[in-house]
Amino acid sequence: MSERMLPVPDGLDGMRVDAGLAKLLGMSRTAVAELAADGKVLLDGERVGKSDRMVAASVLEVTLPEADRQAAVTGVEEVPVPGLRVLHSDDHIAVVDKPVGVAAHPSPGWDGPTVIGGLAAAGVRVSTSGAEERRGVVHRLDVGTTGVMVVAKSEHAYSVLKRAFKERTVDKGYHALVQGHPDPSKGTIDAPIDRHPKHDYKFAVVSGGRPSVTHYEVIEAFRSASLVQIKLESGRTHQIRVHFAALKHPCVGDLTYGADPALAKSLDVPRQWLHARSLGFAHPEDGRWVEFTSDYPEDLANAVEILRAQN
Repeated sequence: MSERMLPVPDGLDGMRVDAGLAKLLGMSRTAVAELAADGKVLLDGERVGKSDRMVAASVLEVTLPEADRQAAVTGVEEVPVPGLRVLHSDDHIAVVDKPVGVAAHPSPGWDGPTVIGGLAAAGVRVSTSGAEERRGVVHRLDVGTTGVMVVAKSEHAYSVLKRAFKERTVDKGYHALVQGHPDPSKGTIDAPIDRHPKHDYKFAVVSGGRPSVTHYEVIEAFRSASLVQIKLESGRTHQIRVHFAALKHPCVGDLTYGADPALAKSLDVPRQWLHARSLGFAHPEDGRWVEFTSDYPEDLANAVEILRAQN
């Protein structure tokens, strides 16, 4: 027997346990119903039946027979990822420096390299907790965003880190190069985010969206852009990109959210200038505070040097 812990994603909020868990595990609804009937499915520590409803951000605990565990934990392709660096690894966590063009985990419509596949190719074991394609992943960076992220290696670490991200006790530091000059130069963006009303692949500041808070400070100003240091309270998809686009200061190179293509071309930036600079959290093993940093990759560093030369 083996236990798995799976956070309920937003898209499955309100779905029946048998239907939602079948999606997460790649099992039949009948098999899931049998597990629930045997008391092997818990939601936030409480036993649930097959027809009970799931709640987003809650945690499912499932006890699987070994054969089913193996069937539910396959599918991650072990592919070496050039540029993926392991900054730290112990029995509980792996901290990586993610290069551009790499997704955190496999997903529908993405057949490129992933952090999980790269770690597997390097022989780094990760937690089996989480949905099949997201095992061990406790937070994500966009494909076009570089920088530091942590992956859980043990089941205990997965549970502790997911809780830390949910309770916002993780210190997430980003640097972004944004167009123009935000005014004031230091402030807080408090604006709800949800799916864009017209474009499914985008997000937007939307009335009634999920609460989203971004703290920022300009650390260097140039003629046409500003280098901004950012701290996130929440972690919505595309949050930094959406918030600065809403202020009319999109990330340089972020054509999806209205950046000027001419400026991006002049700086040789083919993607959004956004970098996860630092990540601090309580280590899941003993609670000691640890912090990791990532230097700018070459393309982002070169853009800053071009702007400095123009000042």
